[in-house]
Amino acid sequence: MKAVERGIISDYDLKIPGKRALYYLMMFVVLVMVCTMLYPMLVIFFNGVKLNTEVNSFPPTFLPSEWHFENYKKAWGYINLPQFARNTLYIFAGNMAMTVLVVGFAAFSLSRMDVPYKRVIQYFFLLTLFIPPTTYIIPNFVNLRDLGLMNTFWALWLPAGANAFFLLLLKTFFDGINMEMFESGRIDGASEPRLYFQIAFPLSIPIFATLAIFVFSSAWNDWYWPSLILSSDERYPLATAIYKYVINVRRLDLNLRFAILSMITFPPVIVFLIFQKYIVRGLHMGGVKG
Repeated sequence: MKAVERGIISDYDLKIPGKRALYYLMMFVVLVMVCTMLYPMLVIFFNGVKLNTEVNSFPPTFLPSEWHFENYKKAWGYINLPQFARNTLYIFAGNMAMTVLVVGFAAFSLSRMDVPYKRVIQYFFLLTLFIPPTTYIIPNFVNLRDLGLMNTFWALWLPAGANAFFLLLLKTFFDGINMEMFESGRIDGASEPRLYFQIAFPLSIPIFATLAIFVFSSAWNDWYWPSLILSSDERYPLATAIYKYVINVRRLDLNLRFAILSMITFPPVIVFLIFQKYIVRGLHMGGVKG
């Protein structure tokens, strides 16, 4: 007999008029939410294939009267998008490495090693989540300047190793791994780093995949902090370059602006749609277990 996955409501409940009406109402609300999220993306795409005069016309039109896909070719040549995208991927790779090597091992230490006052340390990191991020922008800037890391990728990679939310999420996940596996490894003479990389890390691929999506989204969308510490085109990520050379310029046609924005809007959406199951699964496995 083939197993059938149960949805949020069973076939029996759908036969009850009251529950069926509530289900259809819920589906309608979800559909409205989907439309409100898709509408801005479709506006960006359609404006990117319009003539500039049509984009500036009033009243505005949703669909273009003529499709001009050559706008994307012009937009591609306006700024060096491959270089800025490559810088963004460099930032993502460095941030992910810091997440695995620094945040991951710190979470493993608090979870599976005999660290003095580790409960106090855990509450300290929990407390930092209530501090507004804007309050430590200036201290971080001063520290990185004194270290001579301005206009380098290290100025973005080092702060990624101090993410308290990722640390607590990973610690909760590591707490759910069977302790006997680590004890067996210690009996066989394995060191703590070996236990982390050969036991904890392979078993934690789902939660690290979830964090990879968050890290990628942050690296792709963050423009403010890179604009403060980076000062050359050879280092700018995509979001900072778009802000400086597309959003803040006045003589660029609106249709070309929308074409550029659509080219950088859809990749993270596609990544999210492909890996969305890892987000739900990873957050579920990393959640607090009762």
